[in-house]
Amino acid sequence: MKDILLYEHGGSLNHGCEALVRTITAITKEKTGAGVTLCSYAPEEDRACGVDRVVDRLVQGDNILRRWSPSWIAYQLDKRFFHSRAIQDRFLTEKTCLSLAKDSAAVVAVGGDNYCYRKGVQFWPTDRALHKMGVPFMLWGCSIEPDDLDAAFIRHLDNFDLLCCRESLTYDALVEAGLGGKARLIPDPAFTLETVEEELPEGFQPGNTVGVNVSPMIISNEGEGGVTMANYVALIEHILDTSDMSVALIPHVVWPYNDDREPLRRLHERFRDTGRVVLIENADCRVLKGYIARLRFFVGARTHATIAAYSSCVPTLVVGYSVKAKGIARDLFGTYEEYVLPVQELKTPEDLTSAFERIRRCEDDLRCCLQATMPAYVESAHAAGDELLQLLESK
Repeated sequence: MKDILLYEHGGSLNHGCEALVRTITAITKEKTGAGVTLCSYAPEEDRACGVDRVVDRLVQGDNILRRWSPSWIAYQLDKRFFHSRAIQDRFLTEKTCLSLAKDSAAVVAVGGDNYCYRKGVQFWPTDRALHKMGVPFMLWGCSIEPDDLDAAFIRHLDNFDLLCCRESLTYDALVEAGLGGKARLIPDPAFTLETVEEELPEGFQPGNTVGVNVSPMIISNEGEGGVTMANYVALIEHILDTSDMSVALIPHVVWPYNDDREPLRRLHERFRDTGRVVLIENADCRVLKGYIARLRFFVGARTHATIAAYSSCVPTLVVGYSVKAKGIARDLFGTYEEYVLPVQELKTPEDLTSAFERIRRCEDDLRCCLQATMPAYVESAHAAGDELLQLLESK
């Protein structure tokens, strides 16, 4: 069988993207027996994280919107003045991806978040071209804001043969939009990610440490300037004052322009002298999951960091800003209330601490709930591979 082509991968220094590629590749090989080619915008990041040893072939993709590139300039002019699909299709189509697709059994868009922000419009020209080619075409592990589903976006999503939604809020919205025949509700493949446990740093108490993740992304979505970091400072002070637990600051995206380590280092500097707050260094997604799996609680902003916690049965509070956090929590617990704190709702420095205390009070119930439901939930994530196989056989 020809390879399955994965595209829309931004690079593995976003360890959520890395986790998606690792797990989608494993499920694809398990279910179809096909090889996997990865078309990546940052293959040097993938090599640094060992992803090149997971896929069968790693190829540099087109960086279609690199600032001041001809395609970026064409996109800006079209967006402001012309509104022409013809201009977009000429200048923004990813030629490398289309060339690879000609010799592929199927194409899988692996960017779980790519259609969650600005509807993923930068990918639309390539999506349209892939649809015209007739190659089996799948969107795997997506979240989509229901309010974004206008007529143009719905028509665009119809270019895919299969839409695997990782949470029910997205799935329900696609069904209501008339795409139910193509939509499937299947957990994020990263729930199946393996765990690698390396030596813990000094000060990390296994089973008695609170993991903390904060990202520039949630800070940029806060309602009041400075309120997010004020809440994280207050939370750490509260943990140190009211318990014997340690705190581990855990990054999950380390891109130079979107680096969790920047706010985490500020927190670490503030609490370094306590001896109970440790900063975890950058590592691949399996190693980061190994740290998260040995926590007592996790308070996280990055979706795939919280998925690592959920799948390790760690009681988790999500500091969210979009549909994906709410949808995943609702599917696990029946509701996202109490389990997701939207960053836009942070008003006073004590809001995060109050939400954490609610999780803390039901610690045992939460852990038992995750332990009871997670094995079947993780196993069900493999169903996307069965759907891909059926798609291949139907074409």
